[in-house]
Amino acid sequence: MSSTRVLVLNSGSSSVKYQLLDMRDSSRLAAGLVERIGEETSRLKHTPHGGEAREWTGSVPDHEAALKAVATELAKDGLGLDSPELAAIGHRVVHGGLRFTEPTVVDDAVLAEIERLVPVAPLHNPANLTGIRTAQALRPDLPQVAVFDTAFHTTMPESAARYAIDVETADAHRVRRYGFHGTSHAYVSRATAKLLGRAPEDVNVIVLHLGNGASASAVRGGRCVDTSMGLTPLEGLVMGTRSGDMDPAVIFHLMRVGGMSADEIDTLLNNRSGLIGLCGDNDMREIRRRIDEGDERARLAFDIYIHRLKKYIGAYYAVLGRVDAVAFTAGVGENSAPVREAAVAGLEQLGLAVDDGLNAVRGDEPRLISPADARVAVAVVPTDEEMEIATQTYALVGKDG
Repeated sequence: MSSTRVLVLNSGSSSVKYQLLDMRDSSRLAAGLVERIGEETSRLKHTPHGGEAREWTGSVPDHEAALKAVATELAKDGLGLDSPELAAIGHRVVHGGLRFTEPTVVDDAVLAEIERLVPVAPLHNPANLTGIRTAQALRPDLPQVAVFDTAFHTTMPESAARYAIDVETADAHRVRRYGFHGTSHAYVSRATAKLLGRAPEDVNVIVLHLGNGASASAVRGGRCVDTSMGLTPLEGLVMGTRSGDMDPAVIFHLMRVGGMSADEIDTLLNNRSGLIGLCGDNDMREIRRRIDEGDERARLAFDIYIHRLKKYIGAYYAVLGRVDAVAFTAGVGENSAPVREAAVAGLEQLGLAVDDGLNAVRGDEPRLISPADARVAVAVVPTDEEMEIATQTYALVGKDG
């Protein structure tokens, strides 16, 4: 029997997002989410392909219990984890440093290296490790494949990846630009080329991944040459709760003048900044509603968000020299027409514009929103990180069972 199925796991600190895919035709067999793991009441939502979603609430004390609950739901649809059709389990891992530039079959050495990178991804790598180890315990005979958020960005030249600090200090502490959301940027840049009817190696794309976390990348001929996130996911664009770019001396000022500790500043910049710090909301829909009601604080937050976004579009236009497309993706990028319109407004001299009618259309398929005669295509390309992880996983371990 052919082993063509891949289970994709995205393990967060208190959640597990999953999809089961059949790589013969890239079809989704099931998808779901376990959330509030370890809390008093946890929730599982499971949707089989072509069937109705099922929801379950109860106690899910840890990730092992979460994966067992997922296995139970899959078994109800005849898709159990014990199936010989399951070829591998693919895991999203946020930080792979410089060592992991490709999807990698997990062994003890790989686990040790992912753990070694915890200091530069303290919110993500521990949860990713937990998901891998739990899946290993459930199916020790099955290949576990780590697909790294940072891998797509390892093609950046040193001129983009290095910070201008003392080289010995930087190397001793692995301080450099790594970038994140790499599976999304990889998927969207290729999907944008396909939308244009061209090969990825012939297309230069600025990808704007705009969700609660947000990042931009400059992709030349299918290879990342610059990206906005850095050593951690804090740098770059204004995000839902993260500050993005800021004078580093603000940190020293808050320590010396504000009497704040390193941990307090960490919490401020990662959890109480960005849109939520500026106006108290990190949901773009709510911010737009408040703007429509005349809320000046919400308007300022939106304007700061767009100002930063526009600066990155211009910067990456300069980095690439020639831009064939700007692609919006992720929750805000895919669903907020006002953000897309504002981001390119005033950039007509760079060949960028949106058609109001096309921009207003909502849909799940990649689509162009620029005028037919636009010099640079502006596109909305829904991201599919799980499909990207499954594709990379199956390319590595796909086999006949």
